[in-house]
Amino acid sequence: MSGIMMETGVRLLSAAETERAGRVLPPEALELVAQLHREFEAARRRLLNSRAERYAWYGTGAVPDYLPMNELPEAHGAWTVAPLPPDLMKRRVEITGPIHDPKMVINMLSRGEDGSRADAAMLDFEDSMKPSWDNVTRGLENLIGAADGTLSFTRRGTTSAPARRYGLDPDDMALLMVRVRGLHLEEVNVEVDGQPVAAGLFDLALSAYHAARPLMAQGKTPKFYVPKCENYLEARWWNRVFTRIEESLDLPIGTLRVTFLIETLTAAFQMEEILYEIRDRAAGLNVGRWDKIFSDIKVLMQHRDRVLADRGSISMNRPWMKHYALRLIDVCHRHGAFAMGGMAAFTPGRTPERRAEQTRKVVEDKQFEAGIGHDGCWVSHPYFISPAMEPFTRDHQLDVIPDIGFRPRLLPEGTGPLTLDGLRKNVRVGIAYLRGWHADTGCVAWDDLMEDLATLEISRAQVWQWTRHGVRLDNGTQVTRALVERIFDEELRRILGEVPAAEHAAYAEAAQDARAIFLEPTFRPFLTCRSEPAGQDLDIRRAALRDGSLCVHLDEPETAPCGS
Repeated sequence: MSGIMMETGVRLLSAAETERAGRVLPPEALELVAQLHREFEAARRRLLNSRAERYAWYGTGAVPDYLPMNELPEAHGAWTVAPLPPDLMKRRVEITGPIHDPKMVINMLSRGEDGSRADAAMLDFEDSMKPSWDNVTRGLENLIGAADGTLSFTRRGTTSAPARRYGLDPDDMALLMVRVRGLHLEEVNVEVDGQPVAAGLFDLALSAYHAARPLMAQGKTPKFYVPKCENYLEARWWNRVFTRIEESLDLPIGTLRVTFLIETLTAAFQMEEILYEIRDRAAGLNVGRWDKIFSDIKVLMQHRDRVLADRGSISMNRPWMKHYALRLIDVCHRHGAFAMGGMAAFTPGRTPERRAEQTRKVVEDKQFEAGIGHDGCWVSHPYFISPAMEPFTRDHQLDVIPDIGFRPRLLPEGTGPLTLDGLRKNVRVGIAYLRGWHADTGCVAWDDLMEDLATLEISRAQVWQWTRHGVRLDNGTQVTRALVERIFDEELRRILGEVPAAEHAAYAEAAQDARAIFLEPTFRPFLTCRSEPAGQDLDIRRAALRDGSLCVHLDEPETAPCGS
């Protein structure tokens, strides 16, 4: 690996040594990354190897379950999280989107044309942002401007539209939050002592370095989201990282507050233990419903009796999903933390009728969430902020304790429907998403929905599981490799009839890659577990994505611990 070795032992890929990287990665920040890597990397690898062992066990027929009451008994007592700061006491609607797009960041933090504004905005390094090096460094640059209120963006003018400048109003901004990348991901463009650094550790260290003090100077709380935690030991690892960052930056312990996404099946069984581990900095837990469905499929992938139905038919209407949400509310509110609801993933339809239908569905979904006790929810587009907020008539609902009973059933059930349309939808999402991925985009507006990495992962996992078990669809058709191949051919033809001719080659390439990944013999745990090296051309990046060299299969944990 070429590049300049700094005195701290940090090395950047030569192609990663850009002008922007030089601005957002000062030596002091990289020294913090090096310190954290040396202290926490070995433990991270042990945690990821433990994940791989658990998934091998689930593959033999075992299932996750609640922990024995004596494993962490103090988690079940009458404790409460640290008192929530005033600016974290109203989070009725949180909007999410990639952090690398300055216009999108400004729009998420600002009021829309109708005067509405989300209470909070989650600027995302994870599922909605492809972690190319350019995107990561742009994201840090945008975070710096968002934290001090100076971020601006000017849209170039055209013959039909004049130039337009977008900027922030520092006195009227949504609560700024940052979601870092998950435990399994590595940032290969930055090495410490010859090892790539953990991407989430890198994101967290740099975000805290740049944003914590500017936010505190304005009386605001530095606030983060942590994704894809699988158990309380992983939460303990993250909490120790937060604490060490606070110590290194000379911040009071507990300054950095965090919401953990409960979006894996294993974490659903350990919500109380996870919240206990982060109790001194917890802002809450979140029902990450899309990644949760992906995790449900992945954990139970080899269980023929638990093959899940069409992804579009699974929502909080399924018993195990409703129990999961109710238990999260119960755990959070008994211990004084917020219980955040799920995502409304619509993008506005093209017709008034379609938009009205979408709005009705958003209101129904959020009425359900508010009705069972959630304190707020997510949206992916500003158009739906107002309708999503309508059911949340109070700042929070910390006084609502659902009557869920002791340890409700959380295991997914194998039910219908299983349809050809569901298979087609998964294939379409795979093609569309990988078209965006190859263009360095981590979320795509497709068929009036915002499809991000989580929904790509659901689609990929479901096609793989249905093919693995030769599932019989409701019309009697058996899912085979040949059928999936045919559906890819048919859906690609449909897509080529919907997009401009200039896009045909790119979609054809995306379809080729999606087909290979969806039908690979061994299921990879995540689409990728490593970022792409900066400076690679598209053909090299496509080949690495297809052959799985950016990820490690579950039966190879010793080579590089990608994890579950």
